[in-house]
Amino acid sequence: MSWQSGATATRRRPKPKNPQQLRNKTLEPTTDNLLRVAKEAAYLCGKRTLAYFNTGVTPEFKGDNTPVTIADKEGERVLRECILSHFPDHAILGEEEGATGGGAFRWVCDPIDGTKSFVAGVPLYGTLIGVEREGEIVAGVIYLPALDEMVAAGKGLGCTVNGRACRVSDKPLDKSVLVTSSIIRAQKRSGAYNELADKTYLQRTWGDAFGYARVAMGQLDIMLDPVKSPWDVGPMPIIFAEAGGKCSTWKGENDIYGPDFFATSAALYPEVLEILSQG
Repeated sequence: MSWQSGATATRRRPKPKNPQQLRNKTLEPTTDNLLRVAKEAAYLCGKRTLAYFNTGVTPEFKGDNTPVTIADKEGERVLRECILSHFPDHAILGEEEGATGGGAFRWVCDPIDGTKSFVAGVPLYGTLIGVEREGEIVAGVIYLPALDEMVAAGKGLGCTVNGRACRVSDKPLDKSVLVTSSIIRAQKRSGAYNELADKTYLQRTWGDAFGYARVAMGQLDIMLDPVKSPWDVGPMPIIFAEAGGKCSTWKGENDIYGPDFFATSAALYPEVLEILSQG
């Protein structure tokens, strides 16, 4: 189905509404327009990455020993072109090309969140876009190209998955499913992960964009990032605010530029924060 539609989801890949009218048209930076373009850019980026998915692409390794592929590089190029065609004076911070531009608006982007999963042929990677207006994230998208799922939110516009409203779960901690990008990293970070794991029902990995999306959709309950970069969580503040959840650093700071991050329901947030803040 189209991610612009409110109809029941199908397996058909979402497509932008009136793409020819949107493309290469300068728009006013209203929240609605920011979200429309974020959806379009994420879709086009995701489509480009799918051209390389499960094709045996060989990664290179950056200075921090993280992998990068031609799909990452081309995907970011596509999303930058889309964003700047509508908002030529906006700044962009991307994982692959760094920071460009300046001003009140900044797009924080990751063309492939979960490159290791992408290289391994695991379909749980995603494209992330968060839009800052004077330091506040006001629009954001998690797009999972191989699953045909797009979670999107704008300030005051609600949170949707493929056009249908979505909301975090209301489970208590002892019934909750905890996911993280890396159990080993979380355990090395401090004893907080093990304490939280002991208090939850089930613990799993394959986190990254997929984990955050599932928590926003109410299918999972807590997502942890023991170490992260800003583009790994760019859209999360607005997605969780609009989905009835809450997210922050492990110290409770509402800051995507901090060293770590987690997201959960508003009800569970104080209890989870109390545990994580000790580590």
